[in-house]
Amino acid sequence: MRIIKYQKDNEVKRGILKGNKIFKLQGDLFSDFSVGKETAKLEEVQLLAPIKAPNIIAIGLNYRQHALETGAEIPERPLVFLKATSSLTGPDSEIILPKLAPNEVDYEAELAVIISKKAKNIETVEVDDYILGYSCANDISARDCQKKLDKQWARAKSFDTFCPLGPWIETDLNPDNLNIKSILNGKEMQQSNTADMIFNVAQIVSYLSHNMTLLPGTVILTGTPEGVGFAREEKIFLREGDQINIEIEGIGSLKNIVKKEI
Repeated sequence: MRIIKYQKDNEVKRGILKGNKIFKLQGDLFSDFSVGKETAKLEEVQLLAPIKAPNIIAIGLNYRQHALETGAEIPERPLVFLKATSSLTGPDSEIILPKLAPNEVDYEAELAVIISKKAKNIETVEVDDYILGYSCANDISARDCQKKLDKQWARAKSFDTFCPLGPWIETDLNPDNLNIKSILNGKEMQQSNTADMIFNVAQIVSYLSHNMTLLPGTVILTGTPEGVGFAREEKIFLREGDQINIEIEGIGSLKNIVKKEI
């Protein structure tokens, strides 16, 4: 099942997408809901970020090959950081290069996990019961802030529009063996599989729940594979006019255009 959030005729609604047809989502997304009548066609609406997250929690260095390309040691436990919820944006929206740090903005293809109900101190075997579904995400990062100016990650990861998410939430998916890639202006930059994760989805969610309460709608970014811009021999950063796509098997494609802050 594909859960969407969309705008049509100046109204924001939730729906269930089947093919190109949108059906009304009836009830509470985080408890009981059902599928109602058809309300629109996909081409008639503007897709939005599929969830309003109370928290965006991210994991760093979670693909073996990415850790190797950066020269980092394989972590013994998930490396956790947070992104501001105001960084969230949707499919086909603009990624804005901020005035304070426009020159070293990088892309990161990531599988996003969306939590369905309050989770605290859960074990790996229980995790499936706490997941609403999965989406494509792009953990946009200002590398100069991250590595030179601030030498920590909060500001670098949290500028407005630095968390594209979408195009929908896919509920029926095994997250442990999915092809994942990023494509910049038609050129493949990252190509991997979630099987290369150091910590799988169940381990990540369980670990986080033992450190903090995971609220319904929490978005968890599970790390990025090798091929990011800053780790290349000839560094590649996002520039105005670029188009960056994140594609994940079984979910779809998240597309965004890059603009400068005015």
